[in-house]
Amino acid sequence: MTSKGRSQAAGLLPPVWRGCNLLMSAFFALAAYVQINDPDAGLWMVGYAIPAGLCFLISCHPQITETRPWRRIADLHVMMASGFGCMLGWTLYNEGVKHIFQQEEGREFCGLMLTVLWLLLGRHSGRSGVGVLRVCTAAGITVFPVVAWAYYYIHSELRADWPSHCTTAL
Repeated sequence: MTSKGRSQAAGLLPPVWRGCNLLMSAFFALAAYVQINDPDAGLWMVGYAIPAGLCFLISCHPQITETRPWRRIADLHVMMASGFGCMLGWTLYNEGVKHIFQQEEGREFCGLMLTVLWLLLGRHSGRSGVGVLRVCTAAGITVFPVVAWAYYYIHSELRADWPSHCTTAL
């Protein structure tokens, strides 16, 4: 690849990174909204609203990840989500759950791990720009929850055993 082609490809990385953050912000906001029917809605709405806001801030101003408030909020959220995720993961393991999307705890575990992974991916992304690996990883992660949600939404038989509060928000 020529240096001109390389610089053109590098010029696409920041807009793609910002776009991925905007899409993940929308996804996390939607995830917060659908918690409205959940018995512990407040906890889960905050758990998804925080990453939604942090991702939105990155999409507007990528260098925000280098500010102390953004990092502290992200770090606190990663720490708490990791702790809750470990507890849920241990519960799923002890119960021998094999199809985690069929269990509410499994979906909660996946959501927590997604927020942790995304916030860790965003950490220090404003320091010296984003690289190809980070943007490709972000694009892959961005596509996965949207495709999975659409797949479960289209195939209603997969949701047949879900509790009513998990199927009535959308």
